[in-house]
Amino acid sequence: MTAPETPLLRVVRGNPDDAELAALTAVVAAAASARAPEPAPKRDSWWADKASLVRAPLAPGEGAWRASALPR
Repeated sequence: MTAPETPLLRVVRGNPDDAELAALTAVVAAAASARAPEPAPKRDSWWADKASLVRAPLAPGEGAWRASALPR
């Protein structure tokens, strides 16, 4: 003989009607079937990152020529 199966949902308090149980079952089923968010793609290498080659625009003004040679 097999062991008796445990229920998936159990009402602990109150007396829900059929519509309330159906709504609860739908919510639990939707939450169980929801997909987890996909992880961000893994970066191959910081050395190969082309974004480091793009420079921010220079700000015009007093001393801008001096600031243009400073590393960012």
